[in-house]
Amino acid sequence: MNLDLFSAFIIGILGSGHCIVMCGGITTMLTSALPQSNKYENNQIPVNNQTVPSIAKSKTTLVVLYNIGRISSYAFIGAIVGFSGSIAAKNIGMPLAGLRLISATFMILLGLYLGQWMMWLNRIEALGKHLWRYISPLASKAIPVNSPMKALTLGAIWGWLPCGLVYSTLTWALASGSVYTGASIMFFFGLGTLPALLTLSIGFSSIKNTLTKPSFKKAMALVLITFGIYSFIVAYHQVF
Repeated sequence: MNLDLFSAFIIGILGSGHCIVMCGGITTMLTSALPQSNKYENNQIPVNNQTVPSIAKSKTTLVVLYNIGRISSYAFIGAIVGFSGSIAAKNIGMPLAGLRLISATFMILLGLYLGQWMMWLNRIEALGKHLWRYISPLASKAIPVNSPMKALTLGAIWGWLPCGLVYSTLTWALASGSVYTGASIMFFFGLGTLPALLTLSIGFSSIKNTLTKPSFKKAMALVLITFGIYSFIVAYHQVF
């Protein structure tokens, strides 16, 4: 596996606690229409011992489709940013190693942000909120999430939610200087966030409690800072 893709996957895993805070509440929306039925939309029947497995299957389907939509949006944004990086490299003459310096800096800032030691990424998130104001109203059309298409749509919309973790990883997509690699980086990042959100959806509260513990989040933040410093040193030697 390409080192950038593996790194993006690890970043997704390390940021799982933040993902649960940002996206964990979606689980309620995904299942809000299911307690009364074992089928989608208008085919409602009372819950009994036979329908419970169907309800569980429906819930799993919605959760999976939501995450497919979310990760697809990450990949699409990564493709856009990767294309922007290629334009910067070809037309402006900015070296990709210089962009890697920027991405490494953002990785350090991400670690400081997740550890709640320095919240500078809040300013970056604030910029994304301007775009989110136009996108977020679309989510209301997908709620309640009582069909596969609505789950997929809500996930695709939620992928645009302003998030310092996502924005920091996007700088790696930018530094790739490639549409395909940029999309792949964000796809693997999305896969890294998947285990925590799926276990939360299934109902493993003990895992959620571990991932959201301040001590665990600070430990993961230190790992990201260390990775960011290492990446910065490597990129620095490539530039100078």
